[in-house]
Amino acid sequence: MPRYEFRCRECTTTFEVDRPMAAASDPADCPHGHSDTVKLLSTVSLGGRAGAAPAMAPTGGGGGCCGGACGCG
Repeated sequence: MPRYEFRCRECTTTFEVDRPMAAASDPADCPHGHSDTVKLLSTVSLGGRAGAAPAMAPTGGGGGCCGGACGCG
């Protein structure tokens, strides 16, 4: 079940709520009883290693025009 993050505008508490996607835009009450909350935009990290260099395209005679095979360059 998706988890959504909210922040209370009154006490600045940040909290999470598990709910179905169909209820994603429903308001959520602060755990301290306040109703003035805002849903936060969360970012998702996908795989990979921290600090890893991005994969680079191979260089040299890879074929195709100007890839080294046709001799036009």
